[in-house]
Amino acid sequence: MNRILLAATVAVVGLIGFSASGETFRDANSELLPVQDSRLEREIEKSFANLPERKALKIWAPATRESPALLVEVNGQVRLFSASANKAIILCERLRQVDSPNVAERLQSHELKLDRDVWSLGSPVFNPPDLTGIVSERTAMEAMVTHSDNTATDMVLEAAGANQVKQFIEAIGLTNTMIPDSTRALAGYLLGAPDYKTITWEELQTLLGKPFVHPPLNDVETLASSANDLVSFYSQALQGVFFENPQTLDEFRRILLLGDITHLVPFPLGINVFGKAGYFDSPGHHARCVAGGMFLSNRWVYFAAILNWDTAQVEDPATVEAFFAALRKTIALIQCGLGG
Repeated sequence: MNRILLAATVAVVGLIGFSASGETFRDANSELLPVQDSRLEREIEKSFANLPERKALKIWAPATRESPALLVEVNGQVRLFSASANKAIILCERLRQVDSPNVAERLQSHELKLDRDVWSLGSPVFNPPDLTGIVSERTAMEAMVTHSDNTATDMVLEAAGANQVKQFIEAIGLTNTMIPDSTRALAGYLLGAPDYKTITWEELQTLLGKPFVHPPLNDVETLASSANDLVSFYSQALQGVFFENPQTLDEFRRILLLGDITHLVPFPLGINVFGKAGYFDSPGHHARCVAGGMFLSNRWVYFAAILNWDTAQVEDPATVEAFFAALRKTIALIQCGLGG
């Protein structure tokens, strides 16, 4: 808890924390540092210019001894529906709770029940109601991040405690970030179930096909964040600020290396990418979010891009492709601009 209090306290004055090696590093807003050639910033901003209006972008590469900082920010403070991208925060808090030199063994030996008590919609790995049994918590974490499996998410979230994750979010100063009590509760709330927090799998099935009563971005049950919050989180978490043991940081990075982000945005060889994507499609409501950190040219780049838009159709492939095309162009610009 001391590390969380430290991170929350120093964030107020701009100093973010310390890396695992003890080297200090700063948030992009903490001081006026020399910034990379503004032409690169303008080119990145231009890549996202034609996307729908409700969008946010932040890219931050801290300055090094050899190179100035890179900072690109568009609507960084705007709270948007970030969908499953927030699952990385759930992962971080749960790993913080089991932080130890033998964290991998602890997670592998910790058994979780997979049954109707945790089944949730959007579970391509645990596939309710056809799969039941016992799985390791490590497997659930991997399914949550690699395939964004919602049943796996609720299993990890139950082990961590939703209130504990929310307290962690508050303690580290993510003022625009929210997670639901569970992904099942989120679905129940959006579909108007009065008992959404305790809704059963069978009760949820009866609501399928009905229109949403509440929008995905709300103040009760949602997955929300801002580009600034996500960059702040990753710039600390990927450097081990929240963990006491390097083995836990290694596990956090290992799982995020498996993230669905690399399936959606092909990153060039030579770039290590740690992150989580979020995606949401329903009639009238759509969202995409990609956030994380990448290591290239011997330096870290933290990023978050969020897009929310309204289209009556269930699918809108043209807007989705435009979003990912902007990301691909941005990655190419960063790689070229940073000398990769």
